[in-house]
Amino acid sequence: MLCAAIDIGSNTTRVLVAEPEEGQLRKVMEQRAYTRIGKDVTRGGGEISDEKLHEVVDVVCTQVRLAQELGAEAIRIVATAAIRKAANGPAVAAEIERAAGVPVDVLSDHEEGRLAFIGATKALGHPVDGEIAVVDVGGGSSEVSVGTIADGVREVHSYGIGSGVLSEDLITGDPPGPGEIRKLRERIEDFFADVELEHPDQAVAVGGSATSLRRLVGAVLEYETLERGVRVLTSDPAVEVAKKFELDPRRVEVLAAGVLLLEQFSQMLGQPLQIGKGGLREGVILEMLTDGDGAAVDRAA
Repeated sequence: MLCAAIDIGSNTTRVLVAEPEEGQLRKVMEQRAYTRIGKDVTRGGGEISDEKLHEVVDVVCTQVRLAQELGAEAIRIVATAAIRKAANGPAVAAEIERAAGVPVDVLSDHEEGRLAFIGATKALGHPVDGEIAVVDVGGGSSEVSVGTIADGVREVHSYGIGSGVLSEDLITGDPPGPGEIRKLRERIEDFFADVELEHPDQAVAVGGSATSLRRLVGAVLEYETLERGVRVLTSDPAVEVAKKFELDPRRVEVLAAGVLLLEQFSQMLGQPLQIGKGGLREGVILEMLTDGDGAAVDRAA
C-alpha cells in the first residue's frame, strides 16, 4: 500500500511517499519547500499572513498532486507548531484543506512527539533494549519523546522553543558572530534552567536540523561533533556552507540555533544523539498502514 504524508512545519513543508518493504519503509519520493511559516507568524504578530497562506496552499496542492500521480492510495496532511500556535491557525488549516481536498490534522504537541517516536524507532534497523529518547527539534517547538520499542511512547515533553524562532529573534549576521552564538546559548540555557530529563539507554535525533547535520559532522551528535558544526556554520556565509555541503541556504540560516538546541538536549539526556533515519512523516505513514492494512504494518514493524 503506497501512502503519502505531508508535514506542514514551521520551517519546511515536506511530502514523503512510501510503502512497506522487508520490514522497513521504502521511500518512493521525498520533496520539501522552505515555507518558513514560523517566521511569518513572528513577524505578523501571531497570525499567518494571506500571502504566506497562498504560498503554503500552492506547495501543499502540488505535493498532493505529485503523490496522487505516483499512485498513493492514502494521503494524510499534518501541521505542527506554527499553525498550532497561530491565532488564525484553524482558519489556515481549513483553507489548506479546502484547496487540497485532503483533511489537515493540526497535531497536538503530544501527538507530534508520539508520531516522531514511531517513525524514528521503526527506522533504527536494529533491536534496542531499554528506554529510547527521540529528540525532534523543529522550527517553532521541540519535543522529547521517551519510551521503548516494545511498549511505545511513555511520555512526551514539548518545549516552545525551536531553531526558526531563535534565529529570527537573535541572528542577523551571515555568518552568525561570536556574540550572537553566545546570546543563543544563553537563551537556550535560561529556557531549560529548571528542566530535568531522565537519562535513557539511547537517544535519537530527528527533524531537519539533525538530518542536515549528518552532512556536516556525521551520524552521531556529541559535544565534539556539535562544536565542530558550530565552527563550520560561523566560518562562512550561509550560501558558501550550503554549496559545500549540498544544503539549502535557508536551512543553513537556522542551523546554528538547531545545533545548540541539540547540544542542550544531549547534555540533559546524558547521551550522544544518533541521527535517525525516520521521524514524523514516517510515523504518520506507519500509522496509516496500521489503520488501513494490518498485514502491511506487520511487514513494516
